[in-house]
Amino acid sequence: MSPSPDTIAVAAILIIVIAAYALFGGADFGGGIWDLLAGGPVRGAAARELIDESITPVWEANHVWLVFILVLSWTAFPPAFAAIMTALFVPLSLSLLGIVLRGVGFAFRHTAERLRMRQLTGATFAAASLITPFFMGTVVGAVATGQVPVHPAGNDLAAWTSPTAILTGFLFVAACAYVSAVFLVPEARQRGRQELTRYFSVRATAAGVITGALAGATFAELSASSPHVFAGLTGIALPLVAVSIAAGIAVLVMLWLRWYHAVWLRATAAIAVATVVGGWGLAQYPYLFPTSLSLAASSAPKASLVGEFVVAGLALLLVAPGFALLYLLQQRRMLTAAETDAELRLAAQLEPPIPGQPAAAPAPAGSRVTTALVLALLAIRAIRDVLSPPDRR
Repeated sequence: MSPSPDTIAVAAILIIVIAAYALFGGADFGGGIWDLLAGGPVRGAAARELIDESITPVWEANHVWLVFILVLSWTAFPPAFAAIMTALFVPLSLSLLGIVLRGVGFAFRHTAERLRMRQLTGATFAAASLITPFFMGTVVGAVATGQVPVHPAGNDLAAWTSPTAILTGFLFVAACAYVSAVFLVPEARQRGRQELTRYFSVRATAAGVITGALAGATFAELSASSPHVFAGLTGIALPLVAVSIAAGIAVLVMLWLRWYHAVWLRATAAIAVATVVGGWGLAQYPYLFPTSLSLAASSAPKASLVGEFVVAGLALLLVAPGFALLYLLQQRRMLTAAETDAELRLAAQLEPPIPGQPAAAPAPAGSRVTTALVLALLAIRAIRDVLSPPDRR
């Protein structure tokens, strides 16, 4: 049975949102990967500073795309969502853990006062940026090979540890590093940092070559692990694959010629990513799980799909302009504070006291502990009152 036009349209919206997350979230994760590979505190200080300035205004907003993907999958294709969440619970949990640890590390490394704590939180941010896209890639690889059972009994280890899934995980990591490095090249150039422009240009070229090699290896592996998807990539989705390859080569040529035009460089890299995601979705048609679960069989009722259109329309009207404004302000460097938290704390320490005015003494340790205990008891009592059943008289 062929899927309805409503089902196809919702699936297309899902692919578009996945492509957006692959691009913006991928650039975000890639920044953490380059942070990990930047070297020691002195050698990598300049690169890490540029990464922080580029990521800080937008890193939290990028996960809006992930939330949209989860909600859209859950409400529009509930059988597929249930199967993925059950069979691939372990890699999905590891991805979520990576996102949480990454956020914690990124936030606290800017406020930590001790050098050892800053190093620990920075390493957490960088390592989690590597772990998260890898396990997300294994999930996509498991779905593409059709090894996710329609009615799984629990975690399916074989589905996300197959050669295709592992290759896709490495491909995701390389692609994130590639997109991030390409985006950071014009960032460095706009700041007049010629040494960082060349630094990230070389790394973008290397990451692009590695990404292309991994994409070719994954493509070859699909011929045996997922003949349906391989046939789609060499058939109906071949034009999109060709555009992706051409865009990737164009980016490498621009980097080699040192033509660092911000719009053209970023747009071409975005086309390379978006078309490969679109080609994957088109190659799986008409299946969500190749040859085992079709779009028509997993689709929600028409009323739910109409609700998806309403939500997507509202997102286009309300969320998209907000994102556009956010990225515009970030590009114009209007979201970076003039003084960092560390600078403000240093200024407060060095500011001389006003004559005749006693300096404020820090609160005793015992007082702070007592306050924390009182607040904890109040919170426990409030939770108990909320969860306890009402008194029926």
